[in-house]
Amino acid sequence: MNTPYQILGVTEQASDAEIKQAYLEKVKHNPPDRDQQRFQQIHRAYETIKDEDSRLRYALFHWPGMEFDELLEHVFKPADRISPLPADEFLKLLSSVSIEQTLAKKIN
Repeated sequence: MNTPYQILGVTEQASDAEIKQAYLEKVKHNPPDRDQQRFQQIHRAYETIKDEDSRLRYALFHWPGMEFDELLEHVFKPADRISPLPADEFLKLLSSVSIEQTLAKKIN
């Protein structure tokens, strides 16, 4: 299964502008009237990672290939089992989120 980053051909460190440029380039070469399914795949990938909040949500809550029962098992797993997202990566993701920016968006 391809990730949104792979579909758009960008790295996980890509900026909003780089992701948007890659999306527009992919849409240019895969218009909806040529291959609707491919266009939808590209569009969903862009919607998933188009901005910092979307990328953080994807990083924190996306579990590739995981069924609902597996997700429940993961959520309610014993504390001694290893998490799929290493603690240092989780902390890095959390530290990259601006609390003030998030609160400002919620207030407006």
